[in-house]
Amino acid sequence: MDANRVKNVSVIGAGLMGHGLSQIFAVKGVNVTLLDVNATLLDQAIKNIKSNLTLMVKNGIGKTEDIAPAIDRIKTTLHMEEATKDADFIVEAASENLDIKQEIFKRLDELSPPETILATNTSVISITEIAESSVNQARIVGTHFWNPPYLIPLVEVIRGKGTSEKVLEDTMALMQKIGKHPVRVNKDVPGFVGNRLQHALWREAISIVENDIADAKTVDEVIKHGFGIRLPVLGPLENADLAGLDLTLAIHDYLLKHLDDSKEGASLLREKVKKGDLGFKSGKGFSKWSPDEIDKSRKNLLEYLLRWVKDNKE
Repeated sequence: MDANRVKNVSVIGAGLMGHGLSQIFAVKGVNVTLLDVNATLLDQAIKNIKSNLTLMVKNGIGKTEDIAPAIDRIKTTLHMEEATKDADFIVEAASENLDIKQEIFKRLDELSPPETILATNTSVISITEIAESSVNQARIVGTHFWNPPYLIPLVEVIRGKGTSEKVLEDTMALMQKIGKHPVRVNKDVPGFVGNRLQHALWREAISIVENDIADAKTVDEVIKHGFGIRLPVLGPLENADLAGLDLTLAIHDYLLKHLDDSKEGASLLREKVKKGDLGFKSGKGFSKWSPDEIDKSRKNLLEYLLRWVKDNKE
C-alpha cells in the first residue's frame, strides 16, 4: 500500500473512538466508510464530527468552509460487505473484547481485498491474539490512537507476531500523511508503550494514597505543578541523560525497592469499585465530584488540548 495513494478508508465502530478516526481521515481528503450495527449511533457519529469540527474552527483550528466537504466524504453503512469493498485501509474501533475483535478481523480478512491493511485501535489487547482467527495475519497491525484522536497526535503502531515489515512501514507512512505522530512498537506486549508508562505512574499514585503518604489531591498537584510541566519537552529518558546516568542509577539503587511493585490492582482501588465509588460516573472516586466540577474538569481538558493543537500546528 502506497500511503500517497490511499483514497478509501473504512472505520469499524462508530462510538467514542470510531467517529474521531473517521474525522481525522475525512479532514485529510480521504473517503471514509463508517460501519456500525447501530443506525442511531451512526447518525450521532456524524453529528459529533460536525460538532468537533465546528468547535475546532472556533478555536482557530481549520476553516469553516472545510467542514461540509469533510462531512460529505463520510458515508455510513450497516453492512460489512460495503465497508470492505473498496477500502485501502481499514481500522477497527469496536469494544475492547477479544472474542468480538477476533470475529471482526476474521470477517475483514475474508471480505476485503488482499492488499488492504487491517488495523486495530485496541489500547491493551494483544495484536497477535486479535489476528489469531484470521488467515492473512501479515496484514494485521495495531494502530493505537489516543482519545480524543482528532486532537492527540500520538499513534502507537504495533507489530503483531505475524505482521509484515512492509505493513508496519506502510502504516507508519499513512499515519504521518494524515498528520499524526506515529511511533513504532516492535513487540506486541500488554499495554504497548503508552499505557505501560501511564499505569506504572497510576500504580504508584494509588499506592501513595493507600499508604497515607499523601491524599489524592496532593498526588495530582505534585504532578500538575511539578515534573508534569516539563514532560511535553523532556521525556524521562532524555531527563535521565540530562541529570546523568550515574546519578539516575544511584537514585534507582536506593529508591526502587521502596516503590510499589504489586502485580494486581490495589486493594484501595478494588474497595472503591466494590462500594460503587467509580469516579465521575458516580460522583465519587478518589475525590468527590459535583456535576459542575465534572463539567469543569472535562472542559479544562478539552480547552487545554485545543490550545495545544493550535499552538503546535504547522
